[in-house]
Amino acid sequence: MSTGGPDLFVICKNCQSEVSPYITECPYCGSRLRKRAPKLDRNGRVTERKRRSPSPSLPRLRRGEIPGIRAEARPYATIALILAGFAGTLLWRAALVGSTHAIELWQQFGTHLWWRLLVAPFTYINTGYALVALSTIAIYGWLIERRHGPIVVLTLFALGAIGGAAITAADSTLPIALGGNGGALALLVAWAIPDLLSLRAREEIEGDLLGTAVIAVVVALMPLAAPGASWISAATGAAAGILIGLPLALAGER
Repeated sequence: MSTGGPDLFVICKNCQSEVSPYITECPYCGSRLRKRAPKLDRNGRVTERKRRSPSPSLPRLRRGEIPGIRAEARPYATIALILAGFAGTLLWRAALVGSTHAIELWQQFGTHLWWRLLVAPFTYINTGYALVALSTIAIYGWLIERRHGPIVVLTLFALGAIGGAAITAADSTLPIALGGNGGALALLVAWAIPDLLSLRAREEIEGDLLGTAVIAVVVALMPLAAPGASWISAATGAAAGILIGLPLALAGER
């Protein structure tokens, strides 16, 4: 064979004879050399047909999914908390529950205190208070649920809001705690803890801690402007956020 030019002959695998590279059968033994005559390029060299490599294929995208990014589940726990808060606000504002009579019921302590503790975090007698608290729950509840799932969201809200209402109700001299400022602060603090730890370690952070601090101050000061908002509930929510958020952040670092 010559280098750089067309092959002068090929070896038959059956009879080991030298035959032309342009025939399909061996003239000596009749064995099949190739299925069809080879194609030649402009220089008379045999050109083999290259097989195209299969292109990578991906499964069909689901609705709302971005290529290369896993679709996120909807924040059902956060949505449920927001809808419950809106329902309580609308019932109060629509005068379906008389304000004077309702406050008297809230302040009565008896064997059915447990259901009042479950309803209190979703009862807002002030529209501004409802917008601030529910907006905070919507933002940080969604972020927490995307990071840790719905169980953590419900646990934080229960400890901050229901737990704050229960601690406030333990002292009969204090007004009843209404609204979800405790739950909102619990979600906010739990979300901010990983960024605070990263900031302490002088690492880069992606969250907006300055905006989060402003929102936290507004929610914490709600008892000054909104009747029903409790300082004890706010403090309980902040403590619950630290209690749950710190172990989750440390476990995530490991």
